[in-house]
Amino acid sequence: MIEYFVVLLSTEVERFLDKIDESARFKILYNVNKARFTMDPKLFKKLNNHIWEFRTKYDSKQYRLFAFWDKTKNDKTIVIATHGIIKKSNRTPKTEIQRAIITRDQYFAKTIK
Repeated sequence: MIEYFVVLLSTEVERFLDKIDESARFKILYNVNKARFTMDPKLFKKLNNHIWEFRTKYDSKQYRLFAFWDKTKNDKTIVIATHGIIKKSNRTPKTEIQRAIITRDQYFAKTIK
């Protein structure tokens, strides 16, 4: 199987996962791992030009991990998950997308220096 990218979880994602039910955490991590090999939009969906989301539905709840791509390394492509939420409506909150954009900008500002 072809691995399309490597996933790095930020400290905020790890804190988010620590706060939720163990079964939900397992399902989210399973889906993140599966997305690395399938590029299935049901698991990993593009939200705008720079931000994507890992998607998991478990126990009638919609879990989302926001992420962005780092293709600056020649040897591998990295996807960095910035933070997670439990979605409460059909729309993805713009504030959460903006939060991911800010994290992405900070990441690349540090990487380029």
